[in-house]
Amino acid sequence: MIPAITSMKNAFDLTGKNAVITGGNRGLGLGIAVAMAQSGANIAILCRDKAKAAEALDELKQYGGKYMSFDCDITDIKSVRAAANEVVSDFGEVDILVNNAGVSCFNELLNMDEELTDWYNVVNTDLNGTVHVTYEFGKKMRDAGKGGAIINIASNAAFIVNKTQPMSPYSTSKAAVCHFTHCMAVELGKYDIRVNAIAPGFFNTELSKFIPADQYEYINNQMPLHRFGEPIEVGALAVFLASPAAAQITGTVQVTDGGYILSC
Repeated sequence: MIPAITSMKNAFDLTGKNAVITGGNRGLGLGIAVAMAQSGANIAILCRDKAKAAEALDELKQYGGKYMSFDCDITDIKSVRAAANEVVSDFGEVDILVNNAGVSCFNELLNMDEELTDWYNVVNTDLNGTVHVTYEFGKKMRDAGKGGAIINIASNAAFIVNKTQPMSPYSTSKAAVCHFTHCMAVELGKYDIRVNAIAPGFFNTELSKFIPADQYEYINNQMPLHRFGEPIEVGALAVFLASPAAAQITGTVQVTDGGYILSC
């Protein structure tokens, strides 16, 4: 049984916790890594871009914890298994898992090639990759017997059809990630492992720089809060969901999108 907090002292503290973040070398993943490092966690980044990983680790080192990166292709369960073994060998145990890595595509279904390459690329990464990582690291967390927190990064696209770009593989995958979160919350609760999801909307990352100016303005105008979010804001929500303050929270999907889905 996960104990309830008795005061607000250290309620959001992650000191000494070991967090694994897929795709933690850039974008929202890096925002999550920074927020958790600032809150005291040690960080293991799983990614394929070693140069970006090195940059991320260099940014994190100022916070004084243990930070490492591990090569991993989340679409390949053998690669995930190897990474999980390496992480446990170096960190001892895993307290927090953030399934952040993902891809998208902007293409209508009937315009895809006959092999549906775009569809399978997104589904194999965003959905199957999340399953692979949860399976391998979830077993490590279960066997350690100390509970933990798993946070899946979904998207507000799980709940709406985005009119600015055709992205059915992404939206479908993220909707599945949300329900996978519900299922895992039930299956893993007996091991004191909480499972929640965050569904971000539009944020200022490298990808947002490629949004045409007219679409950027349209999206801003649609949001009740009238601005793109910052990666550290997703990080702040992830810290809360991983912290003792969220000990009674599992099986939820937290939308953070400036209210964008309210206008769709």
